[in-house]
Amino acid sequence: MFKAILIDKQDEGQRVALETLDESRLPEGDVTVRVECSTLNYKDALAITGKGPVVRSFPMVPGIDLAGTVESSTAEAYQPGDSVLLNGWGVGETHWGGLAEKARLDSRWLIPHPTAFSARQSMAIGTAGYTAMLAVIALERQGITPDRGEVLVTGANGGVGSYAIALLSRLGYWVVASTGRLEETAYLESLGAQEVIDRQTLSEPGRPLAKERWAAAIDSVGSHTLANVLAGTRYDGTVVACGLAQGMDLPGSVAPFILRGVTLSGIDSVMRSYADRVEAWQRLGELLASEQLEAIMDTIGLDEAIDKAGELLAGRVRGRVVVDMAG
Repeated sequence: MFKAILIDKQDEGQRVALETLDESRLPEGDVTVRVECSTLNYKDALAITGKGPVVRSFPMVPGIDLAGTVESSTAEAYQPGDSVLLNGWGVGETHWGGLAEKARLDSRWLIPHPTAFSARQSMAIGTAGYTAMLAVIALERQGITPDRGEVLVTGANGGVGSYAIALLSRLGYWVVASTGRLEETAYLESLGAQEVIDRQTLSEPGRPLAKERWAAAIDSVGSHTLANVLAGTRYDGTVVACGLAQGMDLPGSVAPFILRGVTLSGIDSVMRSYADRVEAWQRLGELLASEQLEAIMDTIGLDEAIDKAGELLAGRVRGRVVVDMAG
């Protein structure tokens, strides 16, 4: 028996509860993991509250991240006792996820747990930090070096934004953070932001081209914000898009691409290759210090996750929420 948050469909919507389940209910997979820690991501909060079409089949255990220990395995790559990590692959959407004490998974979705981090620390990083690292790597591959100029990070108070700031700062970039919560300026500066601006300057309809300012940007917001970010990017700059908190639309112009040679690079963290995942986590281990992780994380028990999901969607959560199965 194990505890899990279970989402089930009902005529009037969905039912969400912390339940005790028999292991026989776990889905198919060649590795069974005793989950030590998971996270509460924006996507998980949408699934739990039913405010977004995240869950593709019912019943579903949410949780797109997990870290734990292999209990049993029929896969050659993993043996009982191995520490493993999972991010994405549709877990928590089409396959039971990490907000549970146990998970049964496809071994191809796993990577060995990074030795640089504890389970709690890796989940403080989670998909948010892993996505931020992929975004930074994308900027590097486009030749964006610290001497090129400012790098803008939108959605700065969120998980991806917080980690993007920390990683860029550690690498020597001058970081401008855009946020709707200016009262959190001191927090963003503690992560490494040199300047904090109000998101209102970017979130309304703007011009096809604006004054050139930043050499690059990491955007987790989308819509008008992304269009304005592109419009303000300097010649031969790069913008990495990795989120759509404001919307999926892009109400902008081709002018930044044609007249300024701007590159728009999309980041998908869900289906990335094994090699990309290992590289990203290796870089995270080299760049992130334990005190930074402590500043970003808030640890809760599994029994608190349902209520916390509503707080997250209401914008009352800063940084990362770690769900510790030991309470």
